[in-house]
Amino acid sequence: MNEFNIKKLEIEEISTKNIYFSIIESLLFVTGDSLKLTELANILECSIEFTRELINELIIKYEEEHRGIKIIEANDEYQLVTKPCNSEYVQKLLKTNIRQSLSQASLETLAIIAYKQPITRVEIEEIRGVKSDRAIYTLSEKKLIQQSGRKNVPGRPIIYITTDEFLKHFDFHSLNEMPSIENLNNENLNNENLNNENLNNENFESEKSDKEEFNKEDIQLRQSSKEVN
Repeated sequence: MNEFNIKKLEIEEISTKNIYFSIIESLLFVTGDSLKLTELANILECSIEFTRELINELIIKYEEEHRGIKIIEANDEYQLVTKPCNSEYVQKLLKTNIRQSLSQASLETLAIIAYKQPITRVEIEEIRGVKSDRAIYTLSEKKLIQQSGRKNVPGRPIIYITTDEFLKHFDFHSLNEMPSIENLNNENLNNENLNNENLNNENFESEKSDKEEFNKEDIQLRQSSKEVN
């Protein structure tokens, strides 16, 4: 095959991919929600692996072109969303808080569910030491957690797990991307040591400043005494 034919095939391949990119973008935009990889592959009439390759290339394309949108993935489901850095401006348009902040109680409850799932309300409350009904209700309303059956114990309490919305909210592709508890503990310890070090430095600087001020006042006092004498 000569060089001309090779280049022609390359151009045709790029052109074909651009058509696929356009179709995928349209499908994700119209849906407004996440689409399964298998569903996209069926619509495109392509293999799952080729469809995944197309989407991954499109994700990189958005990043390289500094677009205002991006594609997020969770459990082989893809969704077209706006970039977090633009949320302030989108919020002005919609007049709503897109990502309403969670209370401390809700964050604590969510962290426990994320790391201990599947887990019941009673087990959550045993860890927190306080009732968590309200926090669980809030997290359920925000679709960050969901019921996942009942535990096979007396009373058959409801079991809670995190959702795909939880992954999207915190920009995780899967639960495996969550930082380990050990790393979090080490980070907290490092932060605590850093805070203590900064506090010690502040105390040292404060003592140094007080000492300099005292010496300055002492010199002024001596000079005043000399003038009086």
